[in-house]
Amino acid sequence: MAAPLLDPVSVFRLDGRGAAETLEADHLFLPEHREPKPAAEGPGDAFMWAHLNRDERTALNWLKEHSGLDGYVQQALLADDTRPRCTVHGDGAVVILRGVNLHEGAEPEDMISVRFWIEADRVIGVWLRPLYAIADIIDAIERGVAPVTPGDLIAKLALRLIDRMEPTVAELHEEIDHLEEQLLDERDGAAFHGELADIRRRAILLRRFIGPQRDALTTLAIEDLSWLSERDRSRLREAGDRTTRLLEELEAARERAAVVHDQLLEKRAEQMNRYTLVLSVVAAIFLPLSLLTGLLGINVAGIPGAETPWAFAAVTALIVFLGAVEVWLFRRLKLI
Repeated sequence: MAAPLLDPVSVFRLDGRGAAETLEADHLFLPEHREPKPAAEGPGDAFMWAHLNRDERTALNWLKEHSGLDGYVQQALLADDTRPRCTVHGDGAVVILRGVNLHEGAEPEDMISVRFWIEADRVIGVWLRPLYAIADIIDAIERGVAPVTPGDLIAKLALRLIDRMEPTVAELHEEIDHLEEQLLDERDGAAFHGELADIRRRAILLRRFIGPQRDALTTLAIEDLSWLSERDRSRLREAGDRTTRLLEELEAARERAAVVHDQLLEKRAEQMNRYTLVLSVVAAIFLPLSLLTGLLGINVAGIPGAETPWAFAAVTALIVFLGAVEVWLFRRLKLI
């Protein structure tokens, strides 16, 4: 899947009623960039959303020199490596989320971060790599279905991130189902160890970020922030609950992979025991026969039948008879 196309600097003025206006990047540098137009009657007040590529020089300059953000918030938005979290700072909040990497040729567990500073009248987002969930929100804005509050924007984004994660987690279960079927059909499961290890690795990497993301959404939902409506909190709790279910599915995938791995080990142990039994039976059959031929083959005088022409045939017949008796005995004992 090709990477979504996002402008390095995207600026929207959302009117709080579901409509939005796309602004030029230069609007950020105007003194009135923090004074959204008054909204008509509707669910929320107007606010601005600026979504910026951290590596874009214009965006970086605005964040550092013109955004009015203090050093703590700037550092959180511009950090190289982040984990999902929610940190309240004054009447705003730093919210960092992650989504699965659905870019072509990429590994979904290489999750992509998106960082937000949220206030009552503006939302500032920073991204390093484009996310499909962000593209979904922008598409909805262009269709006239824009978020009505800053909290609604984050809640919708969290839900879209989960929508994108669910097929990835379901794929892990499908791969385990396939391995279980192959394990039942094939005698040798040694080739499955690498696939099982890969499934467990992917589940661990996904869980590493989805767990903190659940905590971040839960924290945001309970914080006493003036710009969070009860509807926003409800949507955030829903996102948190769905994230919890995803965590449970990931844990179930890890446990299923561990069970399949144990089944593989048991199957290999059974095979080794069977091979060992076969070797032991063969050795037990030939041990007395080897003893007999060894005794008759020693180079000393007095060996019975040394001068008899039919002695070799008689000894051979005796060995065959003894071998047949041993085979019958082992079968009777159900050892072969």
